[in-house]
Amino acid sequence: MKTVKYQDKKVVCIGRNYVEHIEELGNEIPENMVIFNKPNSSITDRLRYFGERCRFEGEVCLLVTSGEIVGLGLGLDMTLVDIQNSMKKKGLPWERAKSFDGAAVLSEFIPFDSSLNDIKFELYINEKLTQQADYSLMMYKPSEMLEEISSFMTLEDYDIVMTGTPKGVGYYSIGDRFQMKLYNGDDVILESEWVAK
Repeated sequence: MKTVKYQDKKVVCIGRNYVEHIEELGNEIPENMVIFNKPNSSITDRLRYFGERCRFEGEVCLLVTSGEIVGLGLGLDMTLVDIQNSMKKKGLPWERAKSFDGAAVLSEFIPFDSSLNDIKFELYINEKLTQQADYSLMMYKPSEMLEEISSFMTLEDYDIVMTGTPKGVGYYSIGDRFQMKLYNGDDVILESEWVAK
């Protein structure tokens, strides 16, 4: 299938969008949608090793043009956990933990103009299933995400929305092989693979 090449635009991330992930990290279910940004300098197609306290978070990603979803991709939201925890305790922003260079590892994007209801993904690390989720598990659906983001921030053409991560996040090592699969129903429509270096 023909792929869409995204440009270096901003990445808008939805946090705490899966209940079981919220529970595994001991967080509270938020009253409102949690939204934060990653700059275009964080975008990469390579997985770097940032140390033993860097956490991976697999996510479905949306490519947006003219306020509409035009493509789907896969991504890893990389998080420097100790820095994030310190910032959270002090009530400070998360940029140092979430927006560093290489913190948004993205696949290619494929054109998509069908219903998202049957979308799901799987993340394997060294061939072991580590994360999986489907559309039904999202607290906020993609249409709600776009509406909320657009209420205070302009989504420019080819901006990317990372839709949140399900349970199963964790740490990784040099040489670990990540494989992600995106499904529409039972059909694999996109695969991506990274090796941590």
